[in-house]
Amino acid sequence: MNSFSMQSTIAASVEISGVELHGGKFTNLKILPAEVDAGINFIRTDIADRNNIIKVVPSSVSCVLNCTTLSNIAGVTVSTVEHLLAALAACGIDNINIEIDGNEIPAVDGSAEPFLKLIENAKIKKQSSPRRYVKVLKPVEVSIDDAYAKIEPSDQIELDVTIDYDDKAIGIQNFKITPDLETFRDCLAPARTFARFDDVASLRSCGLSKGGSLSNAIIVDKGKVLNPEGLRFFNEFSRHKALDLMGDLYVGGPVIGRVTTFKGGHKLNHALQVALYGTSDSWKFINL
Repeated sequence: MNSFSMQSTIAASVEISGVELHGGKFTNLKILPAEVDAGINFIRTDIADRNNIIKVVPSSVSCVLNCTTLSNIAGVTVSTVEHLLAALAACGIDNINIEIDGNEIPAVDGSAEPFLKLIENAKIKKQSSPRRYVKVLKPVEVSIDDAYAKIEPSDQIELDVTIDYDDKAIGIQNFKITPDLETFRDCLAPARTFARFDDVASLRSCGLSKGGSLSNAIIVDKGKVLNPEGLRFFNEFSRHKALDLMGDLYVGGPVIGRVTTFKGGHKLNHALQVALYGTSDSWKFINL
């Protein structure tokens, strides 16, 4: 991720469609090139009576319940943005417009791989202005119950993710990665979201996981993986948590720092960003 010195967009528009993981509706998404310094913007094409543009910045995060949701001051939202943002981060995409006709990104297969392929098919286009990075200057740490996250100085982006689940199919796993485009493509992008079978009913009672299925998520139950094809990696669960972390971090733009999480999730990832950007001497913008 840190090898990109100039801003980038895509060379051509591309489209993808699918069922929402949580909302269960069918949505269409179109990704279009954008000018230098435009940033990443979601555009709700199904909304015309108020501001339908949602900028991807930390202050836009409005909900972190089982996914990351962004919103604007008009109350327009877009949810489950983390997998797409992780793919954009890996490709070094700074400026892009994402048109969507619903309030949630299509789940596709529950990973970031379809979005990565989409972006690579569109081709990455270098632009004329330097890229701006967030350089971590001193450690920042947050905790929620027995979960914690820390970000500290480094010369590159490093992720160190540990998870701990009671179900023996998941258990305790650790995954470390210094993500660039190649390692993201091979090691992170294919890792799918997951849930425990016993949690699915409670998620649906909360209006979540309406579109979840074995085709877009790993489901585990009593120590077994229910998906007939099995896992893509023996530690696919911790890899997916690292994927989520990468996408959540990109809400604030490309980061240079080492991030360590234990029992992490979207809530903890957001809390870490709030703590980082809320401490003015813990980071600075730099160009490479």
